[in-house]
Amino acid sequence: MARRSEPENLPEADRIEGQPHPREVHDLTGHREALARAARAIRGGRPPQAWLITGPQGIGKATLAYRIARYLLRFGATAEGPEDLATAPKDPVSQQVTAGAHPGLLVLRRAVNERTGKLMNVLSVEEVRKLSSFFGMTSGAGGWRIAIIDTADDMNDAAANALLKTLEEPPARAMILVLSHNPGRLVSTIRSRCQRIDLRPLSDAEVEAALKQKLPDLDDDERASLARLSAGSIGTALVLAAGEGVAFAREADRLIEKAPHPDVPALLSLGDKLSRVTDGLEIFGTFLANALSDRIRAKGASGVAGLDCWIEASEKVRSKFGRSSALYLDLRQTVLSAAMTLGEASRHGAL
Repeated sequence: MARRSEPENLPEADRIEGQPHPREVHDLTGHREALARAARAIRGGRPPQAWLITGPQGIGKATLAYRIARYLLRFGATAEGPEDLATAPKDPVSQQVTAGAHPGLLVLRRAVNERTGKLMNVLSVEEVRKLSSFFGMTSGAGGWRIAIIDTADDMNDAAANALLKTLEEPPARAMILVLSHNPGRLVSTIRSRCQRIDLRPLSDAEVEAALKQKLPDLDDDERASLARLSAGSIGTALVLAAGEGVAFAREADRLIEKAPHPDVPALLSLGDKLSRVTDGLEIFGTFLANALSDRIRAKGASGVAGLDCWIEASEKVRSKFGRSSALYLDLRQTVLSAAMTLGEASRHGAL
């Protein structure tokens, strides 16, 4: 019974306040090509030992992973189930997965620090080593065991090595679903041992349709604005719609616009705001990275040359925010450092 209550009692990095967790979601918005590819492999009886599911944060990676897991646990690698890998919400397998209680499914994510009650900043080697004992157990009635790594970006070096060892010696009738926002940062040996499924940003229309269902009280203009800011991610749109999301997105735009002449007092104040919001730095870093990517793409599409400095600055900013989150660095210093990096890029032209 303890496992059944775990999802309700422990904090979860990928849960958006007021919204169901991906393991509870049965509808997958968009990503028809990715889903069809997974379905062909599974229903054809020849799925890979591991899939690397990639895409921006909030794009639907976990939702797809749980959909694959439910199908395999219910029907195995056969064509007995639906072509779209759907499993009825009231099916016993679906109910067990929703409750976090299916013996054939292991989800590895950042653990909770027992002293603070908060999520740790890394997916530790101790967590990843659970794969060995899990795959060593006798399989359940369906014969399949599934592990979801959510996300591989959170692993430290030791954890990555532990995952690689399992990938090198894959057990029979088992699958590892590795989720990653930034697959390029994973070691090449992990990438080479997984088949890759890339999830692309959704269209504004798809995001708006999802928001209409999930947030029916929003008017059309609000949905359109959130879709534009979301960079094709329903998860990002939902975060924007709650709490400080919209404000942080505007701060990200303002930081880019003021890159040539940063407002230091305002940046220090922003760092203080981020420190008072759960995962504030991660949320703001995502918005800033998305805003930079959107502007770089728009400039490139219009024929503007000399964007290399901005591309390099964007990568540096991503690295700064990721390192700050992992090492508990001062948030104000992280924001100031990002502003300085963008300021250097702005000397070569506005974005």
